[in-house]
Order: sequence, then C-alpha cells, then structure tokens
Amino acid sequence: MTSTTSPIKTLAIVGTGVIGAGWAARALAHGLDVKAYDPDPKGEEKLRAAIANAWPALERKGLAPGASPDRLTYTASVEAACADADLVQENAPEREALKQDLLAAIDAAAKPEAIIASSTSGLLPTRLAAKLKHPERLVVGHPFNPVYLLPLVEIVGGEKTSDETIARTKAIYKSIGMRPLHIKREIEGFVADRLMEALWREALWLVNDDVATTEEIDAAVVYGCGLRWSLMGTFLTFHLAGGEGGMRHMLHQFGPALKLPWTKLVAPELTDELIDKVSDGCEEQAAGRSIKALERRRDDFLIELLALVSKYWPEAEGRPNAI
Repeated sequence: MTSTTSPIKTLAIVGTGVIGAGWAARALAHGLDVKAYDPDPKGEEKLRAAIANAWPALERKGLAPGASPDRLTYTASVEAACADADLVQENAPEREALKQDLLAAIDAAAKPEAIIASSTSGLLPTRLAAKLKHPERLVVGHPFNPVYLLPLVEIVGGEKTSDETIARTKAIYKSIGMRPLHIKREIEGFVADRLMEALWREALWLVNDDVATTEEIDAAVVYGCGLRWSLMGTFLTFHLAGGEGGMRHMLHQFGPALKLPWTKLVAPELTDELIDKVSDGCEEQAAGRSIKALERRRDDFLIELLALVSKYWPEAEGRPNAI
C-alpha cells in the first residue's frame, strides 16, 4: 500500500453493518483513527469480527504506517462518534426519513469543518440534506462491497453542496486508496448501480423463466463478460468488438440488435417460488462454506485481480475518473 499523507486523521462511522465495517477496515488499514457507533447492542462485537476477517487480506495488500485495528474506538452515541471526526460516513438503512433525521443529528454534532458523507446507493443528496443546517457539507460517498478492497466510490453533491466540499471529499477518498467518480448530476441509483441493476433484473428473469440456474448465470459472467469488464469496462470492450473500425463499425453492424425484444425491461415479481429458486441456487453454489469463508476467498481473488488492473492501466493513475 502506497503511503500517502492523509488530509484527515479521524473518520467517524455511523452505522456499522457490512458497508460501515468495510469503511472502518479501509480507514484503519490506511493508518487513520476510527470512531464508530451503531444502535445494535451487538454492534461492536460484529464490527470487530468483520475487521478481523478482513485484516489478513489488508495485510497482504499492504498496510500504511501506524495501521492497526487497535485504533478503532466504539462509542455509545452518534455525538461521541462525530465530535472529533474530519469526515463522518453515514451507513444507515436505505430509508430516506431515517437518514434525514440521522444526518441532522450528525450535522449538529460534527465540528464545523467536518464533511458529512452518506453511503446511500440511490437516494438523492438534496433530499437527504433537507433537515441539515449546513447542507453545503453533505455529499453522497457511495462505495462498493467489499469497501476495504474495491476502490470505486461515487461522489454526488446536492443542490447546496459546495464545490469545496466535493474537492475535499475527493482528496480524502484518494488518500485512503479510492478512485472517486464524481457524478455531476443527481440521479437515482447514480451510475454503477444502475448498470448492475440492469444485469440483475435480466438474471432474475432467466432464473424465473427456468432458462438458467444461478450457477450457470454466474458462470456466464465470470468466464465471459466479467473477465473483459474487469480490465476494459463496457464501452472499450465493444470498441474492440468492431475490429479495426472500432466502436463506429460495431454500432453500425450490431446496433440493430439493440431493438430486438430480448430483454425484460422491468424486474420480475419476487414470488416465493422465485425467491426459493434464487436462494436454493446460491446455497448450492456455496457448498456449505460460511459467508466469512466466502468473503476471504473473494478477498484473496480481488487482491490479485486489482494488482493486474494496476499493471495494465498504469497510465490511468494520474487521470481523474479514469479506468
């Protein structure tokens, strides 16, 4: 892990589920102090267990000087978690009213210069900031699981978010090894989730209609498009599909197929039957392995894959929003 002078010293985590724990692990691995709060009576136990499960992967990736799980402080209130933080990362459930009230409490507790970021995967920052006295310091900072390894974070400002807040948030996330993607227009679901949801809806239809099992669909992604996407993404992959003519030739040749009625534009009804099919298929794929064991397997793979991406895209390091 490259040592970088961080523009912050303390990160507050409010909500310590899967995403909050991922933020905490990433920040600790980069040598920050972390203060955390969650109303769950077993929140501290769960958080420390999640960090312990992630730490071997972070050690393989490389720790910053001073990095230690011991720099985590679990607090008894939102106010105690936020008081000294330079950035507060909120990770509550995706309920707008709940987040509005929680963000207002964070706004009241955090020091004036602190940035407040929500990990929401789709709620709009302007609406989230409705009850804040200082909406100019609120942003969406939407990460991807596992947060401690995947570098992408979508940054979305609201109508009153200041340019300074956006710039500072970018700098903070970069300092903990992330790739900020500034989404300049408020839109539900942002960018990455809208793309993933389109594939997810189609996958559910294929299971629902007994076209393929969950394992077969995952194999189609892992051994097909997923391998290419991990390096080039969607557009550059199709650019190569056009041969020497590139994207322009590809669109002229294959563009008409886009109008064929292959896809399902809406999600299927989540009937008990479909839920059973998907759940049973995933349990069969897991083959008795625990979630923690599967997480460690995924982490080992991602560390090696990220090293390959860095090897083949070194020129992207200095380009904002680059692959």
